[in-house]
Amino acid sequence: MAPGHYFWAIFYFACLCSASLANNAKVNFREKEKKILDQILGAGKYDARIRPSGINGTDDKATQVFVNMFLRSISKIDDYKMEYSVQLTFREQWLDERLKFDDIGGRLKYLTLTEANRVWMPDLFFSNEKEGHFHNIIMPNVYIRIFPYGSVLYSIRISLTLACPMNLKLYPLDRQVCSLRMASYGWTTADLVFLWKEGDPVQVVKNLHLPRFTLEKFLTDYCNSKTNTGEYSCLKVDLLFKREFSYYLIQIYIPCCMLVIVSWVSFWLDQGAVPARVSLGVTTLLTMATQTSGINASLPPVSYTKAIDVWTGVCLTFVFGALLEFALVNYASRSADRAADIQRENMKKKRREMEQVSLDAASDLLDTDSNATFAMKPLVRHPGDPMAMEKLRQCEVHMQPPKRPNCCRTWWSRFPTSPLKKVPCFGRGQCSRSKRIDVISRITFPLVFALFNLVYWSTYLFREEEED
Repeated sequence: MAPGHYFWAIFYFACLCSASLANNAKVNFREKEKKILDQILGAGKYDARIRPSGINGTDDKATQVFVNMFLRSISKIDDYKMEYSVQLTFREQWLDERLKFDDIGGRLKYLTLTEANRVWMPDLFFSNEKEGHFHNIIMPNVYIRIFPYGSVLYSIRISLTLACPMNLKLYPLDRQVCSLRMASYGWTTADLVFLWKEGDPVQVVKNLHLPRFTLEKFLTDYCNSKTNTGEYSCLKVDLLFKREFSYYLIQIYIPCCMLVIVSWVSFWLDQGAVPARVSLGVTTLLTMATQTSGINASLPPVSYTKAIDVWTGVCLTFVFGALLEFALVNYASRSADRAADIQRENMKKKRREMEQVSLDAASDLLDTDSNATFAMKPLVRHPGDPMAMEKLRQCEVHMQPPKRPNCCRTWWSRFPTSPLKKVPCFGRGQCSRSKRIDVISRITFPLVFALFNLVYWSTYLFREEEED
């Protein structure tokens, strides 16, 4: 055989051997992972009960655990129970030099585990947790990655219901800060320290929608706690929520204003329409009371006064005041009727007395004495004569000096109290004291309510800016 043929045969055989070795390497790659896991986590080689060494493998330093999380959703914020529910992906990362392995020239990026009890785990817990659970559909949503240089990444998806103490003094113009606290349960700061991961430790899903709140911002901080057993490392996230006011404006404030305005309709009804005015006042009062009860039913029974309590209390007072105004109008109307009857009887009595006096005077002029001379009666009447007193008062009135016109008195004189004086009252005919109360109420109630709105909104909006 020629030497060239030997060369090509050897080259072909070498190619077949290299291809076979390459195929064997691909087939045995996962087997290599198994061998590495058995090597680093085998019996007698790794003890998950012992915490990793400190920085640079020293035992006198605390193990550092870096924490970050991804906030997936916030399902509800309960004002009555003062709690909120959140779903998040929670991650922890630390260095355990006992888990170092050969990455086969960079082809093995990391090893994956699904059993957390195979390696040492930090004893972190959520200190303000009320309820919580892991997600196991379809498989447990948890993984552990071990990197070649010994770094361990633990990730899990959990749902939590956390306590959130609220200050409801400005409700519903308030902002609430709800915290998420994480701390070590058994390891003190001498052994274990939690740190926020540098860069972006907390991420929030972009399309986060809440029914009645808006997440304005969030802050990360440290909250180490000291007890009689030592100092424990703690991390916290403060979530600042702003309450959406448009919902309460439509559901509470505008209906309350409408009820108050409807109660003022009774001021324009005739004072004789007793059933209509009483029915209107009682209906608006009961509706306002029901509205107030519904608002308080959705809130905890706190010991302080809330902004919504001031609003509903004043609106209820205005509705109740409109009902009392009709009671006052009815009383004034009946009093005026009785006074008119009494005055009418007095005038009839005076008229009869005057007729009697005129008859006596005529009979005296016709009488003569025995000498046929007329008896002369004095021209001056007696001091107790009512006709003389009336003329004297008229003279005194004409003799009094003129007074300066008073705007308030002039406006007040347009509503005479006498039921017999037929003076126009804004073109509506006869006025009385009860009618005057109605007209004054038409102006006073809206003005006072407008002033209350000005003070209310100025006060609580200013206090909201101060808290910001």
